[in-house]
Amino acid sequence: MTENDPAMNDTTAIDIRPVRNGRLLHAFIRLPHAIYADDPAWVPPLDFDMRQRLSRRHNPFFEHGEAEYFLAFRGERPVGRITAQINRLHLERYHDDIGFFGFLEGVDDQAVFDALLDAAARWLAERGMRRMRGPFNFSINEESGLLVDGFEHPPVILMGHARPYYDARVKAAGLEKVMDLIAYDYPGLQPVPEAAARLLRRLLDKGTITVRPMNKRRLKEELDLIMDIFNDAWSENWGFVPFTPREIRKMGEELRLIVNDRDVWIAHYKGEPAAMVVTIPDINEIIRDFRGRLLPFNWLKLIYRLKFAGPTTAVRMPLMGVRRRYQNSAIGTALALAVIDAVRFHQAGRGVKRGELSWILETNTRVRHLIESVGGVPYKTYRIYEKPIT
Repeated sequence: MTENDPAMNDTTAIDIRPVRNGRLLHAFIRLPHAIYADDPAWVPPLDFDMRQRLSRRHNPFFEHGEAEYFLAFRGERPVGRITAQINRLHLERYHDDIGFFGFLEGVDDQAVFDALLDAAARWLAERGMRRMRGPFNFSINEESGLLVDGFEHPPVILMGHARPYYDARVKAAGLEKVMDLIAYDYPGLQPVPEAAARLLRRLLDKGTITVRPMNKRRLKEELDLIMDIFNDAWSENWGFVPFTPREIRKMGEELRLIVNDRDVWIAHYKGEPAAMVVTIPDINEIIRDFRGRLLPFNWLKLIYRLKFAGPTTAVRMPLMGVRRRYQNSAIGTALALAVIDAVRFHQAGRGVKRGELSWILETNTRVRHLIESVGGVPYKTYRIYEKPIT
């Protein structure tokens, strides 16, 4: 919706409605198409995927969480949306009475953002929450943060997009920044620096560190191993909530058609699995012209492009981790470089031109330095906000 859109100047009161039927759910899913109609960078997510994510029956989040979905209307025109959710895994870990919001979209109107965020805050307060944090769609292990820098770049797979005015609207509604998440561009998939490469070669030659691709024929066991390394590696990070077995398996089921064995690498130190990395093709390149729809014929295009059109020009690295006991050591650095270089070599050999390493906490200076040492450049910032609600 542009600044000249009639919705911007309409003084009709904002009506907030919970999403309780299929018609409203459809409106919730399709609302961003109006918000981003003139934004050349936006890539519409697939409606089918959004329905699965919002489904309380299909999304494993609802095994340990609950949520309400809200739409904002002016008259009968939807002008904004938001979710409010409670994550019991977070509460069990932190005992901080923090609830969350997500899936935030709205026209450029402060009244819309005020009404949406107030509806989410009231829903959470009624359930005993004292603070509200977000956006998360639905958890910190899914799409996180509000884009505040890098609007000119299209979002890669499973990363969000936003309008530049969102940040000011959220802050004007009383929320304050609590954390920034950094996305790194990895242009050219450059090799690791020579000094680090020499150390890595010595360890590989001695067999102290070994690196192997994932074995999809043993997918369940491999996913369990990746989850175990991730949950250990990230356990002391700000806001960390562990993946559950069903969440990691659901992710594996969704990605198995687009991820091959060599998109995922596991490093062993003295025979024990100690680090892992996961990359996924940026299928946003493939679905950009679908306008969110697979029917009637886009599903055929998707299959053809996945099977026969060659690799995407970009990949995303959403998961990388080194077991905690090796962090802050030369061995830990070598393990991280080993998996990064293995996946870099594979992707560059396929003709992939760039990667996005996302996301990294702004305060995680150790990993940020490592990424920058191999040529990563910060190019997007996603912001997490918080405010008291009682």
